[in-house]
Amino acid sequence: MKSKKILLVGGCGFIGHNLALLLKKKSHEVFIVDSLGVNNILTFTDSDIKNKKLYTSILNNRIDLLNDNNITLAIQDARDYHAISSLYAKINPDIIIHLAAVSHANKSNKDPHSTFDHSLRTLENTLDYAKSKKAHVIYMSSSMVYGNFKSGEVDEKSNCEPIGIYGSLKLSGEHIIKAYNQVFGVPYSIIRPSALYGERCVSRRVGQIFIENAIQSMDITINGSGEEKLDFTYIEDLITGIALCCENENAKNEIFNITFGHARKINELLEVLKSEFPEIKTIYNKKEEFVPERGTLNNDKAKNLLGFVPSYSIETGYLKYISWYKSFWNSIKQ
Repeated sequence: MKSKKILLVGGCGFIGHNLALLLKKKSHEVFIVDSLGVNNILTFTDSDIKNKKLYTSILNNRIDLLNDNNITLAIQDARDYHAISSLYAKINPDIIIHLAAVSHANKSNKDPHSTFDHSLRTLENTLDYAKSKKAHVIYMSSSMVYGNFKSGEVDEKSNCEPIGIYGSLKLSGEHIIKAYNQVFGVPYSIIRPSALYGERCVSRRVGQIFIENAIQSMDITINGSGEEKLDFTYIEDLITGIALCCENENAKNEIFNITFGHARKINELLEVLKSEFPEIKTIYNKKEEFVPERGTLNNDKAKNLLGFVPSYSIETGYLKYISWYKSFWNSIKQ
């Protein structure tokens, strides 16, 4: 396999730094551009938030891992057209993976301006460079583009009717990328992940919050009945799928659900947690607004075109994540 020059925009985030480490391990030349200002170290440094030491320790651990693996990091705001264009020209990547975004649907609904600013403006700058170089653009979309699942399962051909700002923005990004392909011939791959969990996450996804509260002997709060289903996907499965998109020509100009491929109830995730924290108590609240009814994201297309094989059910992946979290928590408490 030929080594490729791969640039990750927003690459210090949860998905990005894990992906960068895998791509480096696979002998690709990996570069990251990140302002560190969105859901990252600068955000938490200036905030008076609970568990600030935990989050800043995790974020510093990300940077340490990137440095230890000699992955080049340029601290740059990808919204700055002239600065980022100059950086793109200097690196001259074969592949640009666009990860820059506000990482949570609730945050998007509360601050739509920032959401669009950090997501679509950075995407526009990326595509402007890619159109002249025909660089392969891999765009991180979301399962939220589907909105309410009409049945228990969707595939890439299912209608997209997003609810709220986050899903609508992600779908807008998909349309913009397809337009650049039509007009300028920019090759693309669109990734739709779902309900991610895994090491060094700080975006307060459900899997992270459960463990964080359990470690501190706090109650677990579920917004809804807990019978709602999500296609929980371990970070290692997602980054394996993205790496396949980098290395396989079949990935170009396609959309992929990169998920575990089998939805589970939130209460089932809770049961896995209880196997490690049997004393925890659970509080059920009213379901939040603008949260669609979801389920399984069929991943047959990724399996057939890319050879994608997910490996981690919640019984294996979530337990692995819990073990890591316990170890990391104990290390910063010493």
